[in-house]
Parts: sequence; C-alpha cells; structure tokens
Amino acid sequence: MNDTERAAMEAAVHILPISGLPEVNPGDDIDSMLIDAIQSSAGDLQRGDVIVVTHKIVSKAEGRIVDLESVDPSPFARKWAEAWGKDPRQVEVVLSEATRIVRMHRGLIIAETRHGFICANAGVDASNASSGTVVLLPKDPDASAERIRGALTRRYFPDAGDDERPIGVIVTDSFGRAWRHGIVNIAVGVAGINPLVDYRGQHDPVGYELRATVLAIADELAGAAELVMHKIHRRPAAIVRGYEWQGGQETGTGRDLVMPHERNLFP
Repeated sequence: MNDTERAAMEAAVHILPISGLPEVNPGDDIDSMLIDAIQSSAGDLQRGDVIVVTHKIVSKAEGRIVDLESVDPSPFARKWAEAWGKDPRQVEVVLSEATRIVRMHRGLIIAETRHGFICANAGVDASNASSGTVVLLPKDPDASAERIRGALTRRYFPDAGDDERPIGVIVTDSFGRAWRHGIVNIAVGVAGINPLVDYRGQHDPVGYELRATVLAIADELAGAAELVMHKIHRRPAAIVRGYEWQGGQETGTGRDLVMPHERNLFP
C-alpha cells in the first residue's frame, strides 16, 4: 500500500448496519436489544463510533404509540379528512401533536412540534407501525439519545470517566425539505457529540476567511447512516465509524439544530 492509498484508508468513513433487532414493543429494554444486535452484527464498539438509531424503535419502547380506535376526531379534523381522503383519527392526532400549524394544503399538514421541529404531520407516522396505530416522536429525543449513550458506554467502556464521551448517539427521523424532492434522515436527538461544526473565522486553502460556514454534522451522519438502514429492510440502527467528531466537553443536543424563530426567514 502506497502513501496515497494509506491516507485514503485513514480518511475513510465506514457505515455498519446493525441487524437482528426484533420488533420493539412498549416497555422493551432497547438498550439491551441494541447491545445484543451490535454484538451479532459488528462485535464490540470502538472509541469514536457514532450509533445512529431511528426514532421509531425509541418511540415504540417509550410507549409513544396511539391506538386510533381511542381517538375521537374533532369536527375540524373530520371535515379536513373528508375533503382529502384522510383518516380523521390520524388527522386529529397530528393536530394534537402540533403547537403551530404552518401550512395545510392539498391534504398535507406542515406543523411545528413541541420540540421545535417543523415537519409533515407533526412527526406522526403510520409506517412501520401496527395496523390501526400511529407512532409519535419521543417526548425528549435528546434524553433518549443520552440514555442509550450511557447504557452503551457502561457496556463497552466501563472505565470511561464522567466527562469522557467515547461514543456518540443520534436519534433520527425522516424529514422532507423545502425546495427539494425526497426525504432525508436527520438528527432529532443527539448525545455525546457536537451536532454542529463551526468553521467561521477559519481560512480555506486559498486564504478566504469563512464567515457563515456551520456544518450540521449530526444531520450528515444521520443521512449517511440511512444508506445502510433503509426504510423497508428492518435495520433501525447503524454504526458510523471513522469520522473524527468532536466529543469530550464540546457536546450538544438535537435542539441546537433547530433554527430560532428570530432567525427564521420563512416563518
């Protein structure tokens, strides 16, 4: 291997799918389930690994499931559902999860959630859910990510100090994007890593000072992990290995990725 090939290998980022997770039900210990699946899929974790987990299994374990039979739709939900061929019970759940309706048009509801996310249907999802149910976002995705990070750290790095962050965890959901077709995986919960990397004040190779470059690293890692997780292959988790993220004291949360209202040009 020559120096160029060696440098390329050292800079490579690997994405490892975590397979073998069973169907998750309310009350399940997904920390232990993840550990078992990691062992069978990838062996031990390594320092610097980022574990990416879809919110769906987190929400299911936390009981964030609504049985539509228990929902009594409001007259408004019934009218909207009838006009666009929707289930009025599901529309009612969306409205109850929203803190603000941004747009309702052609059967689609764009809403702001309690977390500050602006997304379709306030994050309410019927995919990969049991018949007659919908799955909500976790109440606190950052706390969920931190719990998983703590459990995996205790299992794989029992000697890690209180201030040490040997691994990171990202909880994800799939969001659409304004002005772009298709959905992408983004970070809704983050633990152990800094979700943003700020290049402002640094200079590029030609000497230009960067003034506005802040990369959403957690979203980029979430999107990369989706390449092996897939929507239909029952792989709700993955390991990103080889990316040199910022850990230790420089950590953050998924809320750091939410644009404050005062800076939002498209309210």
